[in-house]
Amino acid sequence: MSDDWESVTYLRKKTPKKSDLKTKKAVTEAQRKGAEVETSKKFAAGSNKQRSSTRDTAKLDRETEELHHDRVEHDLSKLIQSLRLQKKMTQKDLAQKINEKPNIITEYETGKAIPNNQILGKMERALGAKLRGKDKGKPL
Repeated sequence: MSDDWESVTYLRKKTPKKSDLKTKKAVTEAQRKGAEVETSKKFAAGSNKQRSSTRDTAKLDRETEELHHDRVEHDLSKLIQSLRLQKKMTQKDLAQKINEKPNIITEYETGKAIPNNQILGKMERALGAKLRGKDKGKPL
């Protein structure tokens, strides 16, 4: 250290990043100090849309078709259940036989599942009867 009382050392603070200036804390602090703060509300920011959404909403309003997924029909769900019971299998046994989870079998038997031809094909082979087409319930 020098004994010179006249020397002054300045500690320089880092200038804040732009992202730090945009925080809520920084904005309120600047407002308290009376600094000029520019605020702008951005609508649909980050949505990557080049057109207004009014056309899309009007198109949706005109849409009358109800869109929904097809579910397993009631007669098919009862057919799966009856064939499984004829084979004296539990839902868990059938699920293991077709390499699916037991809740899949439950969904098919309650009619909540969305039909999947691959799963229906596995069930047909495991139960030994047709589940699709006009020959439903007949042996393979």
